[in-house]
Amino acid sequence: MNKNWPEMAKDLSGAIREVRLGAPEVMKAFSAMAAAATAGGTLDTRTKELIALAIAVAIRCDGCVAFHAKAAVEQGATREELMETMGMALYMGAGPSLMYAAQAVEAYDQFAGKSPTEG
Repeated sequence: MNKNWPEMAKDLSGAIREVRLGAPEVMKAFSAMAAAATAGGTLDTRTKELIALAIAVAIRCDGCVAFHAKAAVEQGATREELMETMGMALYMGAGPSLMYAAQAVEAYDQFAGKSPTEG
């Protein structure tokens, strides 16, 4: 496994910039939707990023895992919260989600600067 999730997020950011230049109106609308969806409300932004990460695992989207693991770390999500969230992703997605849950934990640890044994 051992993907470099921070590098993936960085590489995708450059590619996304190209899409933003090529389809500015669509990307402007997408960015507005993302801002509205992730804004704090009844659920705080940290919780919403954990939900997004669980969905990323369930739909098996590598880039989504990278961005939402990074955002979860930035929003202060703990590894314990991550693990509970991965439990829900596994429940909803079964075996294939287990493979992506393992990758989401790896991505979180890389963004948090932890080794897998630190927990």
